[in-house]
Amino acid sequence: MEPNLFKGNLDLIVLSVLSGGERYGLEIGKEVDARSGGYLTLNAGSLYPALHRLEKQGWVVAEEKQPPRGGPLVRYYTLTQPGHTELQRRREAYQTFDEALRTLW
Repeated sequence: MEPNLFKGNLDLIVLSVLSGGERYGLEIGKEVDARSGGYLTLNAGSLYPALHRLEKQGWVVAEEKQPPRGGPLVRYYTLTQPGHTELQRRREAYQTFDEALRTLW
């Protein structure tokens, strides 16, 4: 995968996964990998800074909870209403960009 495409769309990727409900970090990464058929892989070095950035923007909130499998508390991330709005805005912008590129091909 082209690294710049990935970095430029990381927030969109994370917001999209969180639109399906709350997830903890590792779960987000696993879902991205599964839904993209292994094409997209999130490592901790890119995922957690993105989550902190999205939280700072007010697009996600984090809450420490006990995971269903037991063990130590983990941070679960949930999309906020402004996050849903931002996700929709980014999806529309990406779709417009994609359509414009396809006209060039």
